[in-house]
Amino acid sequence: MRDKALKTLSQLPPFSPILSRLVASLAEEDVSFTKLADLMEKDTVVAASIMHLVNSALYARRGTVTSVRHALSILGFTKVRNTVLGMSVAKMWNSVRTPASWSMGRFNMHSAAAAILSDLLATELNVEYAEGAFIAGLLHDVGRLLIALGLGEEYERIIHLQQSGHPLVACEMDILGFSHPELSMKALEFWNLPLPVQVAARDHHVAFEPVPAANGKRKTVSLAHVIACADQYVHCAGISVLNENELTVQHPLAIEGLSLSPEKLEAVLNNFKTEHEHMAQFFR
Repeated sequence: MRDKALKTLSQLPPFSPILSRLVASLAEEDVSFTKLADLMEKDTVVAASIMHLVNSALYARRGTVTSVRHALSILGFTKVRNTVLGMSVAKMWNSVRTPASWSMGRFNMHSAAAAILSDLLATELNVEYAEGAFIAGLLHDVGRLLIALGLGEEYERIIHLQQSGHPLVACEMDILGFSHPELSMKALEFWNLPLPVQVAARDHHVAFEPVPAANGKRKTVSLAHVIACADQYVHCAGISVLNENELTVQHPLAIEGLSLSPEKLEAVLNNFKTEHEHMAQFFR
């Protein structure tokens, strides 16, 4: 069944030129600022969305930004890359025919929320491969989509079992013999994403313990741990793939165990709320 689910990858739409170029940039291949601007200018939907974002209240400025290159200079390569990655992936998913029980809208919203929060956390922590936080958060659950597309009957059984109170991964293992994080890693490997991003997707349901601090230095937190904390938090905030919240809300949440002061964590979560409210429209 694993192979059947993975075959669904070949049925997905091909990457757009922009998405291909951005994925290449994550793999540290040469992607110039000018080339990215050229590609964005040729995609009217992407260009208009970036203009809307840079002129929004999130980036309150005096005067209107009217060019892609100006927007790039204001937002910076990383912010633009993350936004366009999210928009391009959501656009790709939205062209896929899915089972009636699957909501692509909820999937996109959950993925975007996890990506945004992961990226914000990674800027405040000593995270291994912090630059991969956004894309790892964005694609951590792609294995769930592959199961829904390739194994429709089994997917319905998983959902039915999960709704009776069993953990999602346990339900998948019981019915399939493998879980969606494993498929997520295989998909990211297929798309040539960096190994740390693949591992974070694979481990996002088990990586809830940060690496201890050594010699008085800041704790090193794995990328998988950041994704796990963000994933759990947005689920518990009601931004879930399913109508029903998949996680039993437990206190303290894993995010509260990170090496952030209460004040810093509050600031991160406030920033998340603001950024998600402004950016979520681009990922639907």
